[in-house]
Amino acid sequence: MEETISLKEIFEVIKKRILLIISFIVGAAVIAAVLSYFFLTPTYESSSMFVVNQKEQDTSSQYTTNEIQTNVELINTYNVIIKSPAILENVIEELDLGYSVGQLESNLNVSSAENSQVVTVTATDPDPGRATNIANATVQIFQQEIPDILNVNNVSILSEAEVGSNPTPVSPKPLLNIAIAIVLGGMVGVGLAFLLEYLDNTIKTEKDIEDKLGVPVLGVISHVSDSDIQVDQFQLAQSRRRGEFNGAQKEVN
Repeated sequence: MEETISLKEIFEVIKKRILLIISFIVGAAVIAAVLSYFFLTPTYESSSMFVVNQKEQDTSSQYTTNEIQTNVELINTYNVIIKSPAILENVIEELDLGYSVGQLESNLNVSSAENSQVVTVTATDPDPGRATNIANATVQIFQQEIPDILNVNNVSILSEAEVGSNPTPVSPKPLLNIAIAIVLGGMVGVGLAFLLEYLDNTIKTEKDIEDKLGVPVLGVISHVSDSDIQVDQFQLAQSRRRGEFNGAQKEVN
């Protein structure tokens, strides 16, 4: 026989374990905030752009569709070459970076819009100034080396990377991390609450007896605490005093 759980029972479980759930949410948010603000190293991005076209073109002539299509197709090749050791080794040497080729490659992103001749080179680094230098040096060295590599001369720098007056790190994002931690903390807390409720096989109510043992409840023995006894004795004493007082008044009358 399959067991079903009603919406009311779900809310009862959540209400019963609400402190546990809240503690997980608060704990996860605090951990995410501490890691984001004090332990994770901020990283910055800087981008340089170049365009692929014919550097020397007769002003009286126009670009043909085939030429533009060829330049667009070349971009896929350029995206591979620009992150190759032939380019990155020169960037490391020129900027005297303490990176290996693999590390520098992981910090570079080369992208271009579909059917666009503009390529964007984005460098990521904990130092915003160094990120700018890496982006500019990569594009400049690529422009210098590509004529020897492919025997073409169709790369022009469109815009150079610059350091802003107040650079903003792209990661970590504390508010986003905290929001994700709150959601995860809530999910873990709710899941643990239902797990504890599922593992709890103790009998607490008359309904538990009927559901788990399949027998009717004939009677209930109430638990009386010392405070309840003291209250009952106090009320009994007051009742006796009122009875004696009423009896005395009747005798006087």
